[in-house]
Amino acid sequence: MKKTKEAFEWIVPILRKNKIPFQITGGLAARIYGSNRTLADMDIDLPEKNIIKLEPILKDYIIYGPKMYCDNNFKLLLMTLNFGGQKIDLCGIENQKVFNKNTKKWEKEKINLSQATNKIAYGLKIPVIPLEDLINYKSKIRRRVDLIDIRNISSEVH
Repeated sequence: MKKTKEAFEWIVPILRKNKIPFQITGGLAARIYGSNRTLADMDIDLPEKNIIKLEPILKDYIIYGPKMYCDNNFKLLLMTLNFGGQKIDLCGIENQKVFNKNTKKWEKEKINLSQATNKIAYGLKIPVIPLEDLINYKSKIRRRVDLIDIRNISSEVH
């Protein structure tokens, strides 16, 4: 069984202790905004230099990277951790690209951590990708889970 709450309560203080700017994105952000689907992993955006800085601190939990990752949807610097069965993806922001299924082209994501919205998750106040940015990004990659999230959280947009 995944230990999402425990993993969250473990990683957030490490980021804060090391003064690393970040934002929660992906499925966990969608859940914070009201989606109720099962969470696959936790996605956390941060500057690439900080992923490298965290490598020696998190080495016992690393299952991938840090290195460039590319699949049908994403191209980015990635380091994946496993904490109690819960995967945590630390995603570099400077060179992050998504494959826009609407235009059939790779697009550079414009991520500005200073625009994150403060929300409460598992009792901690944390920065989360702005709702409109989350919907925009999920509307590009359009995986089944993204369409579910969009449907579940679109009513939150005013």
